[in-house]
Amino acid sequence: MESESIIFAIDAEIAKLEEARRLLVDDGKRNPVATKKAATKVSVTQPKKRTMSPEARKRIGDAQRKRWAATKKTNAVTPAKATKKAAKNATPVKAKKAAPKKAAKRTVSPEVRERMADAQRKRWAAAKKLKSAAPSKKAVKRVASKKAAKAAPAVATPEAPKAEAAS
Repeated sequence: MESESIIFAIDAEIAKLEEARRLLVDDGKRNPVATKKAATKVSVTQPKKRTMSPEARKRIGDAQRKRWAATKKTNAVTPAKATKKAAKNATPVKAKKAAPKKAAKRTVSPEVRERMADAQRKRWAAAKKLKSAAPSKKAVKRVASKKAAKAAPAVATPEAPKAEAAS
């Protein structure tokens, strides 16, 4: 399948190169008859898309449904004793490739759920306590603006020389 399409592509490329060579040899002069022949040769059609007959489609569908039914049978829950007996009687040669086993859904006991909920409540309480202890953003802005107002006059007045303060 793929080799045919590759061959078609190579043939098309060869035809284009031959046409280019012919043009160069003729010094660019075109012969209408030769050009027409080359044009028909260059146009390579793509391989026809395959279609499947309804009978073939039905056969494939039936085979797939049969495979699905077989996997459903192997995945069905069987009693433990029957499974052990089947495992003992089964030989490695006869064994078919089984579908991967699904992990059993795990559940948490009510006691563990309660412990998890208590632990989460404890974490929420600690977070709430930290949040209430910290000042709000508005309060922080107010304090900052008041400090800036008080600091503004102090910046305007010059400081005393440090040399006098040290002696």
